[in-house]
Amino acid sequence: MHCMKLLGQRLMARGFDRQVAEVQGRIAVMNGYTALGIPVPEAVG
Repeated sequence: MHCMKLLGQRLMARGFDRQVAEVQGRIAVMNGYTALGIPVPEAVG
Protein backbone atom coordinates (compact mmCIF):
# COMPACT_ATOMS: atom_id res chain seq x y z
CA MET A 1 0.00 0.00 0.00
CA HIS A 2 2.95 2.32 0.62
CA CYS A 3 4.01 2.03 -3.04
CA MET A 4 0.45 2.82 -4.10
CA LYS A 5 0.55 6.05 -2.10
CA LEU A 6 3.84 7.04 -3.73
CA LEU A 7 1.90 7.42 -6.98
CA GLY A 8 -0.33 9.99 -5.30
CA GLN A 9 -1.85 10.40 -1.86
CA ARG A 10 -5.41 10.89 -3.09
CA LEU A 11 -7.53 9.92 -6.02
CA MET A 12 -8.04 12.82 -8.40
CA ALA A 13 -11.25 11.50 -9.98
CA ARG A 14 -14.58 12.32 -8.38
CA GLY A 15 -16.86 9.65 -9.83
CA PHE A 16 -16.65 6.09 -8.56
CA ASP A 17 -16.16 4.58 -12.04
CA ARG A 18 -13.33 7.00 -12.77
CA GLN A 19 -11.75 6.25 -9.39
CA VAL A 20 -11.79 2.54 -10.23
CA ALA A 21 -10.09 3.27 -13.56
CA GLU A 22 -7.49 5.44 -11.82
CA VAL A 23 -6.65 2.72 -9.30
CA GLN A 24 -6.41 0.12 -12.07
CA GLY A 25 -3.98 2.38 -13.90
CA ARG A 26 -1.83 2.76 -10.79
CA ILE A 27 -1.82 -1.00 -10.29
CA ALA A 28 -0.74 -1.52 -13.91
CA VAL A 29 2.20 0.84 -13.33
CA MET A 30 3.18 -1.01 -10.15
CA ASN A 31 2.96 -4.38 -11.94
CA GLY A 32 5.25 -3.01 -14.66
CA TYR A 33 7.86 -2.04 -12.08
CA THR A 34 7.54 -5.44 -10.43
CA ALA A 35 8.03 -7.21 -13.77
CA LEU A 36 11.25 -5.28 -14.33
CA GLY A 37 12.65 -6.57 -11.04
CA ILE A 38 11.85 -10.27 -11.54
CA PRO A 39 14.89 -12.23 -12.79
CA VAL A 40 14.52 -14.46 -15.86
CA PRO A 41 16.13 -17.86 -15.22
CA GLU A 42 18.41 -19.19 -17.96
CA ALA A 43 19.94 -22.65 -18.32
CA VAL A 44 23.74 -22.69 -18.09
CA GLY A 45 25.87 -25.25 -19.83
